[in-house]
Parts: sequence; C-alpha cells; structure tokens
Amino acid sequence: MRSLPSPRYSADPPRAASRASASASLSGSKRDWARSWRPWLRGTAIGFPFGSIPAGGAEIPTFLSYGVEKRLARESDEFGKGAIEGVAGPEAANNASSTGALVPLLTLGIPTSATAAIILSAFQQYGISPGPLLFQMQADLVWGLIASLYIGNVILLVLNLPLIGMWVRLLSIPRPLLYAGILVFATLGAYSLHQSVVDLLILYVFGLLGFAMRCFDFPVAPAIIGLILGPLAELQFRRALAISQGDPSVFVTQPIAAALLAVAALAVLVPFALGLLRRFRQA
Repeated sequence: MRSLPSPRYSADPPRAASRASASASLSGSKRDWARSWRPWLRGTAIGFPFGSIPAGGAEIPTFLSYGVEKRLARESDEFGKGAIEGVAGPEAANNASSTGALVPLLTLGIPTSATAAIILSAFQQYGISPGPLLFQMQADLVWGLIASLYIGNVILLVLNLPLIGMWVRLLSIPRPLLYAGILVFATLGAYSLHQSVVDLLILYVFGLLGFAMRCFDFPVAPAIIGLILGPLAELQFRRALAISQGDPSVFVTQPIAAALLAVAALAVLVPFALGLLRRFRQA
C-alpha cells in the first residue's frame, strides 16, 4: 500500500519571517511599499464589487486576489513563504468587501455579512428602515456610519502598532504545538455547536481530506470556495425551480441565466482545452 508523501512544509520561513519582521521598521521599507501599492489597488478593485452584491462575502475576493497576485508576481516561489503581495492584495480585498457590504445594506436592507446583519438589527431596534429614502430621511446617520469606517481604521492602527511585537512572536511557536492548539479549539467549536459526535467525525474526516490534498498538491482554495458557494448555489437553484414551477429550461431560455452558464462553462473548459493544445504542440 502506497504511503502518503509528507507535505512539503519548510520549518525555516516562519522563523525567518519572524526575525525579519521584528527587525523591520513599522512603516515598512521602500521596497515593501513599491511591491504593495499595486496589490492594494487590485485587491480593492476585486473586493468592493463582491461586497456590494448580495451574497458576495469576503472569502471569494480574498482567494481571488491571492490567486491574481500569485499569477502576476515575478517571484511566485515566495508565495507561502512571506511574499508581501500575498498579504497586501487579499487584505485589501477583504477590507474593500467589508466596506462594500454597506451598499446593499443601506440601499436595499440586505445584510451580506455578519457585521451587516448586526447593523441591520440595530437599525430595526431604532425603527430605521434601510432603503433608498434612508439617504434623504437619515442623512446624518448614513454619513456618520461612513465616517466611522475611517475612525475605526485609525483605532485599529493605534491598537495594532504597539502589539505588533506580540503578533510576530506567535510565528515562533513550534508548528506541532500550533497545530495541536488549532485542533483542540476546532474540536471544541465543532462539538459545542450541537453537542454531536457526528460533527466531530465530519471535522476529522475533512481534516484528513485537507491533509491529503496538501500531500498531493491539490489546490485547497477552489475546494473552500466550493464549500462557500455550494449552499448558496443550491438555494438559488431551488428558488429558480420554484419560480418556474419545476421547469429546468428556465436556465437556458433566460438570457442572463444562459450567459452566466456559458461563462461558467468557458471558465471550466478553456483551461482544459489550452492544456490539451499545449501538450499536442509539445508532442
């Protein structure tokens, strides 16, 4: 029986990154700024539209930004070892999507994140109904909420700069101890949800599946995106069938649905076709 190859982790990069981060200036070097400003802009351009649409979320633009930066990087081997582009882009996408979540919340009253749901609940407690008229009836509230985003960023900066040394020291924790702690907290979280052993079995099965994927170099990001989009896709699929009274042809007879399905099919088939064409030329 073939044994699983060990995952290709390197023990040195975290410690090297820890020492480099501890000795670096808090403001970053000129090289860091030169390598970061483009990922910031690209991450913002990716994250804000996803945050603005209902059911967009922050997970998808974060992974998309990381993939884009890895493709565009001149030194893609640094990704996974502390490449600043792999941090700047996804963080910008995450922040932009969080800000974009205010668009459907304030204009349509649709929360697209847990934070937006809390804000909507606060609105309802005060008898405020989000919608297009909110900008006219409660202009002070809307602009105060937007101003709070800037104030929150300043507060985060004030809090994180003195504590950055502690965050960096977390990288020096030995990986076996770090993984053991993550496993303990994941087990407690999974069991405390429903007090069910089945949840623990699901946790361990998918944990072993993820470990095997890392061993055989299967990309984990598409699987995570599938887990995020899967329930949403099933919900919208059932909703569309209910509206069409069980007629599946609605997905190909409606122009928007047909166009989206065509784009999805091209996204799946074109890379496969290009790979076959490249192999044919090499042969």
